[in-house]
Parts: sequence; C-alpha cells; structure tokens
Amino acid sequence: MTKLAHDSRGSGPALVLLHAFPFDRRMWSEELARLSDVRRVIAVDLRGFGESPLWGEPTVDDLGDDVIALLDELGVPMAAVCGLSMGGYVALSLAERHPARLAALVLADTRAAADSDVAQLARQATMRQVRADGPAAFLDGVPERLLSRHASEDLRQRVRDLCVDRGATILAATRAMAHRPDRTPLLSRVDCPTLIICGGEDTTSPAPEMRSLAQQIPDAEYVEIAGAGHLSNLEAPDRFDEAVARFLAAHDL
Repeated sequence: MTKLAHDSRGSGPALVLLHAFPFDRRMWSEELARLSDVRRVIAVDLRGFGESPLWGEPTVDDLGDDVIALLDELGVPMAAVCGLSMGGYVALSLAERHPARLAALVLADTRAAADSDVAQLARQATMRQVRADGPAAFLDGVPERLLSRHASEDLRQRVRDLCVDRGATILAATRAMAHRPDRTPLLSRVDCPTLIICGGEDTTSPAPEMRSLAQQIPDAEYVEIAGAGHLSNLEAPDRFDEAVARFLAAHDL
C-alpha cells in the first residue's frame, strides 16, 4: 500500500495535482473544489510533506515513482498531471520515466534544466541554515521569495501557514531538487497535450524561461498570468483554474 496521503474528489478522467516546495496538498484546496465538478481531482502530499511520512533519502524520481504507486492503488491507468515548481520537477520525471501514464501535462512555474551553480550554492545555504537554526528563519522568507510584490498581507500569511515546517523534510527535498537531472533533452519528446503556466512576475522561474520551455515541447500551449508570482495558483486562482479547465476541455480530457 502506498504511503502517500491524498485527497480525491469528483469522478471521471483523473487530474493529479503535485504541490510546490515547501508546501503540501493544502495549496490545491481551490482546485479541488472547482475542478472536481467535471473530473476526478487527486491532490497528493509528496513524501515527507503534509500527512505523508518521510522515508529514505528520496530523489525526484523516487517522488515520481511514489505517485505512480498511488495511481496503481487507486486504479487510475492514465491521468493528466499538473505540477507547480517542485511538483513540476516530479511531473517531468513522470513524463520521462512513465510516459504511458500521462494523458496530459500541466507545468506551472517550474523549469526543466538542472540547478545552475548559483542555485546549487543557494540550496547548500538553505541546508546549512536549517541544520544550524531549524526551519523557522528559512520559512519566514518564503512569501517574499515566491509571491509578487502586489500580494496582500492576508495571502502572505496564508502562504506562511501552508508551509511544512519539518526540518528533515526540507533538507530531504532540498537535496532531491539539487541533484535532479537536466530534463531539457526530454522536452522535444513529450508527446501528450501540454500546458505551460507562468506567473508574469515569477522571479524564480521567470516568464522568458517558461516561454522557452513551452517552445521546446511540440504543440505546447503557453499561458502567462499577469501580476502573479511563483505561486500562480494561489495569487490568481480564477485565472489559473480557468486555464487548466479550458486546456483539458479543449483536448477532451
């Protein structure tokens, strides 16, 4: 039996939602409510996050294999998969290693390339900080790093409340992201319908990089959400959900 906690709501074709770092499936509460009217929506806590336990020293590919094990248990042979940020890394792992299980792919505010040298140094600094002082200081800066400058204080507080504050999970996920492979060579081989969503004010995976990613995937659709930052579904849920719903409907998914 899979160890992943999840919410499953609605019926029909499945849509799997993979959360960003350092969050859990609670970040998809509005998508669960809205999109489950016309399909089965499955929001997952990746290993170590939310109500899912942490075991071993997982790679991004391990996190993807966990999702496949969950789908097997739920009897879902194929699903549309939507991943945001870290969830996008996991979605790309599925696209490379389990392509027959993907009916469609939604990549939001993420990247295909491996970490740059600068990003690697930032990951190492995060791990040193968490080991030395615990996760509180790192988590306190999450809203400023991931939201646009227009975000309200209420949303900033909500994002703080959504953070997973377990040091072991933050360290394990940071290591996994730091060592993830470059999946840029995969992009030209993605053969399922694909939607790319980017917050127009995302500074973590900026719009030019996301547009380039979209251009490398055959027939991918690109949607930019003006005014939103890296957590585009939380800053602009109406526009995010509309884009996903329209995309799935257009492909009869």
